[in-house]
Amino acid sequence: MAKLTNKEIIASLKEMTLLEINDLIKEVESEFGVSASAPVAAAAAPVAAAAPTEASVVLLEAGANKVAIIKLFREATGLGLMEAKTAVEKGNSVIKENLPIAEAEAVKKQFEDQGAKVKLDF
Repeated sequence: MAKLTNKEIIASLKEMTLLEINDLIKEVESEFGVSASAPVAAAAAPVAAAAPTEASVVLLEAGANKVAIIKLFREATGLGLMEAKTAVEKGNSVIKENLPIAEAEAVKKQFEDQGAKVKLDF
């Protein structure tokens, strides 16, 4: 197995989300029987302060209730019927962008309640 350089590790970390980095830290602590020391936690504090406050809601799949999803999509986006239908059928379509987290989760729940698969992008 090839040994990674520090630069390669840092480049890899830059591509990860905060949640992925948190999971990685927990795995490292578990694997080596250590815990993050106070200086490491203090260094991580500025990163934690940069936690996302907004999210975009993305429709992945309409599910079985496509007509209801098209209606919801139209209401949320203001698009016309054909544009909404096309976006819903295509999938991976942005419903709303840069919403506060609570509002984004509420929009996501509306779509999921109708059987759609939705994700939040931070």
